[in-house]
Amino acid sequence: MRIDEFRSLDPEELTKQLEEAHQELLNLRFRLSTKQLVNHRELPMVKKKIARLKTIMKERELGIR
Repeated sequence: MRIDEFRSLDPEELTKQLEEAHQELLNLRFRLSTKQLVNHRELPMVKKKIARLKTIMKERELGIR
């Protein structure tokens, strides 16, 4: 998802997306440790997704956007 798509979500959906991203990161780390992860670029992509979601949530909390 792009940043504009995340910004259009309501707070409950943002929280749900964040929980799903954390679960996905956990699964990727598990697959990495068991040598089953094929695409190693997935880890940084999920981390960026989490950072974007947290940034949007903080912006809304502070009333920036």
